[in-house]
This record gives sequence, C-alpha cells and structure tokens, in this order.
Amino acid sequence: MNILIWHVHGSWATSFVQGPHTFLIPVTPDRGPDGLGRAATWDWPPNAVEVPADRLRDADVDLMVLQRPHELELAAAWTGRRPGVDVPAVYVEHNSPDGTAAGTRHPLAGRDDIPLVHVTHFNRLMWDNGRAPTTVIEHGIIDPGALWTGTERRAAVVVNDPVRRGRTTGTDLLPRFARAAPLDVFGMRTEALPAHLGLSEDRCRARDLPQGALHPAMARCRLYLHPVRWTSLGLSLLEAMFLGMPVVALDTTEVREAVPEDAGVVSNRLDVLDEAVRAFLADPGLAARTGERARSAAQSRYGVQRFQDDWEHLLKEVTR
Repeated sequence: MNILIWHVHGSWATSFVQGPHTFLIPVTPDRGPDGLGRAATWDWPPNAVEVPADRLRDADVDLMVLQRPHELELAAAWTGRRPGVDVPAVYVEHNSPDGTAAGTRHPLAGRDDIPLVHVTHFNRLMWDNGRAPTTVIEHGIIDPGALWTGTERRAAVVVNDPVRRGRTTGTDLLPRFARAAPLDVFGMRTEALPAHLGLSEDRCRARDLPQGALHPAMARCRLYLHPVRWTSLGLSLLEAMFLGMPVVALDTTEVREAVPEDAGVVSNRLDVLDEAVRAFLADPGLAARTGERARSAAQSRYGVQRFQDDWEHLLKEVTR
C-alpha cells in the first residue's frame, strides 16, 4: 500500500516505517512541522519517500495515518481527498489527555469512520473516545543492543523541554534526586536546566546529543531515572530497558505495566525511589542483574516485530 503519514514523532515513526509498504512523507520547502520529510537523525529505509506537499494531489494514497487533529483538514486540503470518507484512515493518539479525567473528550470522539489507535491501555481508558472505534497497539522498539556498562555513577534522565514542561515531566523533582545521584539529563532544549534548578554542573549535566550518540551515552550511566508525572509511556524508558539499564520510576500512567517488579523500582514514595537510586549506585552487580531482567522484559513485550504484526493486522482490516 501507499500510506500517507506525517513525520511527527521520530522514534515512533522509525519503527512504523520498517513495514513492507511505501510511506509517503510530506515535505515543504521550509521543512516545518507539517513538512519535515524524512528523518535526519534516525535510519529510515528507502520505502519512506518524501513527497512535496504540492504534489500530493497526484499521489496514489491507499491509507492515511493521522496523528494530530489539524491533519484531518490538512490531508483534505493537500490531497483533495477526505480522510475516512474518500480514503481509509486511522488516527494514532500518542498522548495521555490533558485536563481532568472527566473532561478529556478526544477530537475524533464524534466520528465512527476513523479508527482511533492508542499507544497504551492507560491512554485509551483516560480519553473519552465517544463513538470512535478504538484499539491499542503498544510501542515497538528497534533493539539497540545490550549496551549498558554502568561505568559512570550517574543516573540518566531523558526529557525534551524540561524547563517548559515543568511538573508534567517531574522537572521539579530533579533537585531532590540530584542529592541521591549526579544526573545526566538528555534531550532537546535541556541547556538551561541546571541554572533553572540551581544545580551545579557536577550534579546535573545537560546533554543534547545527536540520536546516534544518545544510547551509548545513556548506557554508561548506572541507572535510568524516570520522574515523569503525566505523559504517555515514554519511548526513552523502553529504550533504556532494551539497553539493559535498571529503572527507577514514578508509578504513574502505564509505567507499572511496562516495568516488572524485578526490572527496577516503581513507586510514588519518593523515599523509596531515593533509596533505590542509592542502592544501584552502590552495587553495580545489583544494577547489572536488574538491567538484564529489564532488557528481557522489554524484548518480550515491546519488540518491533510484534509492533509490525499488530499494525499489519489493523491496516488490512481498515482497508478491507
């Protein structure tokens, strides 16, 4: 099939475009948010093809994969075909809903012609999906290999925009955790974080690395720390598990499902998490054994082949 899909979430899309189809990736001259084209920092196969936005009306499109509300209108304007009406479509919801649990009506809740695909069961539960047909296809990770060495007695944290996102990503908790272990905070727009938190460079290093350098740098840290209060299940958490890193995480959203009891410490008690961080720092053998179990758990549940199989089944159903 020819599948139209915007480049929105690079990590997720990297697994998605490994499938057997031709993926039409819109590109605009400025390569803005609606026309990024192919990924520059991930390895995408040649069947992910850039298509200039002004040529989409002439493109053969068998299916549209939408990921943002405005793509409903954008797809119709750029292709001349209405998603779910003229061309089969699915909508991937990557996020947990904002707002209160009672006021989280999804933008597609009033439609029944476009299946709504959530990436976690928690997200499907928390969104008000209305009459939209829903399913869950959990993440699939391309295995980076068991790279963990834990040679640096530091905790790795991965978050983009930590200053702006604040309490959502647990940024306010980092000074507390920095007392238990020096932190390496990886992600985009992290450079202002140490000064924002009033932490010295030795307690909090901001590290905005190219994608190819991220995993080896994470894997040198003794453990992975996930202080996130309210986002969807972070791909960085699953990637850390694939690397063989022990996990210390808040017990929020889907984390408890992803991290088995022997793969790390998951709790909402900050004293328990502090103790776990210190234990992994003090005992590299414990960290190694826990990380091995984390890797095994991630491989069994979040492998890219299972992800591809789930998607292939859904795409056949939608286009049937």
